Amino acid sequence: MEMASELQKPKKRNRGFYVKMRILHKGRQHEKSLFFKYYKWVLWFSFTLYFLTSFFISNKPIPLSKTRVSGSKSSIASRVLFESVNKTSHKSKHKDPASFKDLKIYIYELPSEYNEDWLSNKRCSNHLFASEVAIHRTLMNTYDLRTFDPYEADFFFVPVYVACNFSTVNGFPAIGHARSLLSSAIQLISTNYPFWNRSLGFDHIFVASHDYGACFHAMEDRAIDDGIPEFLKNSIILQTFGVNYKHPCQDVENVLIPPYIPPESVRKTLEKAPLTGNRDIMVFFRGKMEVHPKNISGKFYSKRVRTEIWRRYNGDRRFYLQRHRFAGYQSEIVRSVFCLCPLGWAPWSPRLVESVALGCVPVIIADGIRLPFSSAVNWPEMSLTVSERDVGKLGRILEHVAATNLSTIQKNLWDPAVARALLFNDHMKEGDATWQVLDSLYNKLDRSYKRSRVSSQ
Repeated sequence: MEMASELQKPKKRNRGFYVKMRILHKGRQHEKSLFFKYYKWVLWFSFTLYFLTSFFISNKPIPLSKTRVSGSKSSIASRVLFESVNKTSHKSKHKDPASFKDLKIYIYELPSEYNEDWLSNKRCSNHLFASEVAIHRTLMNTYDLRTFDPYEADFFFVPVYVACNFSTVNGFPAIGHARSLLSSAIQLISTNYPFWNRSLGFDHIFVASHDYGACFHAMEDRAIDDGIPEFLKNSIILQTFGVNYKHPCQDVENVLIPPYIPPESVRKTLEKAPLTGNRDIMVFFRGKMEVHPKNISGKFYSKRVRTEIWRRYNGDRRFYLQRHRFAGYQSEIVRSVFCLCPLGWAPWSPRLVESVALGCVPVIIADGIRLPFSSAVNWPEMSLTVSERDVGKLGRILEHVAATNLSTIQKNLWDPAVARALLFNDHMKEGDATWQVLDSLYNKLDRSYKRSRVSSQ
């Protein structure tokens, strides 16, 4: 009996213990529910504050005080530009890269003497005409668009490097062999494949990245006399030459492309001097400026424009003009406000791309020039155009712009999408130069033999 009563006592203690634990548990449940209730309110308030703050930061208005607008009558045009740019910004109509998914390009695998053998000279892949190499490389790496089945291709890319034959006399690219090399390549593909003959090259693509494009000559009069070779006249030419008037050297289906500037050189320059950093040079130009413009060939280089710039502004403290080569010239561009881009033998110049990529306002002096990728690069809003006959007024023109709408032009120029559209990369990036080429080709799908066959059935 005593043992039984002793065993019952612990049971009473355990029952009391459980009652206490139950009460304590209920209290904790109540505290827990209160905690979650207030926690939800705190969390909701935090998210609301975060989104409101993000909205006001991302939609910060542009301070007008940073742009000076003169009140004189002469500044009316500048004020109009300033107001229109702030009301409506240029937006390129980029396609989603997925929209290219049904575009297919076949790349001919030609013997190495047509392309890769030329790469033994390192200049071949990084000089101003090297877009022929860059586009080939990028298409080789664009696996979604490249097809190894020529029967499903919309276009056929013919990779022939004709601008890598550098003269042993002056180091400039000599393109006298271009016609024969291209003719040989066409003979090869038309003999071994049926695709050239079925359309006479209508859906075939070539690159002509030299002064006068598919006319293959550095001098305009000779280029016009020679014209575009008959064997290329049905094809699509990706070329750097373009004017907004009728010209024999663009009398072919063409896509206007920018000259090649190595993107790596731009990146390294901007690592040392940021795009929006101090610019202590007002007007910059480094390049060929002949004191006596009629050179040994008897032609007037740059239509005397560069000579006139040198004569009028050499010694002017606003102008930093240099006639000799300097390997680090990009460090001068990134310090400059305005970069002169006068014509040379041809209207276009690599300075167009370099000045844009390094944030220097390009001053284009080349009457009638047609500029690349105008749907992606709104040239009138981020550059200046001065007619060749107005070179003598250049100082006054640039002073006026500097005093009125310069900050607006720079704001448009420094948009990262602008530089991206003019630079070729080994691996295509959305919006870059190769992407723009494909966008242009996509709009020419009516030239696809494959699609024309399907639509006619």
